[in-house]
Amino acid sequence: MQEKIKAEIKPAMIARDTVRLGTLRMIIAAFTNELVTQGRPPTDPLSDEDCMKVIKRLSKQRKDSIDQFIAGGRPELAEDEKAELAVIEGFLPAQMSESEIENAIKAKLAESPLDPTKKGQFVGTMMRELGSNADGALVKSVIDRLTA
Repeated sequence: MQEKIKAEIKPAMIARDTVRLGTLRMIIAAFTNELVTQGRPPTDPLSDEDCMKVIKRLSKQRKDSIDQFIAGGRPELAEDEKAELAVIEGFLPAQMSESEIENAIKAKLAESPLDPTKKGQFVGTMMRELGSNADGALVKSVIDRLTA
């Protein structure tokens, strides 16, 4: 994954795509920061699993920034973040739709009813089952809607 992203820098430079180039460089910098955080040399390769964690974190940061900029009345700044988010999401696996998540949750609830005091544990169980293809916030909102 790390090498794939590094390989996309040159075509972005040739195409003079400044948004894509800047975003790719930001991702590479985040990979380096992750290596340093793990106490490894910055030249070490990062596993694909760690790369996905970093990319998901960057995606979440962009989504939060977009929400904050819109709430703060700065839509022009939100547009910049949306452009970066589009590049970042190009490296993420396809996410499950809300209806797919809802069907999985309904099937799990049919197996065993949910104890209202253990909703957090149920969210964790569903996230483990659905894996990295489901957005945690969406899973939680579907569970809240179905158990309300």
